[in-house]
Formats: sequence, C-alpha cells, structure tokens
Amino acid sequence: MKIAISSDHGGNILRQEIISLLEERGTAYEDFGPTTDESVDYPDYASAVSLGVAEGRFDRGILICGTGIGMSIAANKVKGIRCALVHDVFSAKATRGHNNTNVLAMGERVIGAGLAREIVEAWLDTEFEGGRHARRIEKLTALEN
Repeated sequence: MKIAISSDHGGNILRQEIISLLEERGTAYEDFGPTTDESVDYPDYASAVSLGVAEGRFDRGILICGTGIGMSIAANKVKGIRCALVHDVFSAKATRGHNNTNVLAMGERVIGAGLAREIVEAWLDTEFEGGRHARRIEKLTALEN
C-alpha cells in the first residue's frame, strides 16, 4: 500500500506525527508538504493528493488541516475520490468498511496525536466489506457521471 499525505499550515504538526506512524508501520508514502508553517491554500494540497489517488499512483490519501473540513470538501471535488472527515475510531472503521473511502481527512485543532494515530491505523487496517455496500458505492460513482 502506498499513501499520499499532505496538510495545510494548520495541519503540519499532526502530519509529521502521522508520517512517523507510517514509517513505524513500514507503509510507503509520499509527503506533498507543505515544507513551512507559512499560510498556504488547502485546495492546492488536497488536489495534489486526491489526483494522485484518483489516477492510481497511490492507494489512499491522508489530508490534515485545522478542522479537516476544508480538505475534505476539496478532496471530494475530484472524480473518484471518497473522502471522509473522521475524528473517532468507530467512524474510521465504518467509512472504510461501508463507504470504501480512499482519502481520510482529519483536523489538527480537533483531535490529538494519539487519537489521530489510532484513527489512521484503524482506517488503514479496515477492508471494504463489499456486499450491499458495493451497490451503494456504484450509486455514488454514478452520481459523478
């Protein structure tokens, strides 16, 4: 599995924490930045990750901003992306198992590093259940067209 990860200035600290987790797990990733704490525009970073996932260069993406809201909105504008804003472990598992999300958004100003690590691990380790959920994902895909 290869992960694309990025944040805006409001998510830099948590992004570094999640990168450490990915390294500990031996999960391949590409960090799309930013490289400074100066203010940046979250759509630029969300689109880089989301396009990489939509084009198949990455299996999944992780986006972090202050609340996660802006990143999730921007990511979901990209065809083929199912991004969920998640701030608890139950939702992380459910959004993978039921919604087959391929991008995860979180808010650095909303959750701490420990919980964020648990969320990412749950999200990465949960497989899509298929079955009745596959029919629903097909309907979501049809909405894009």
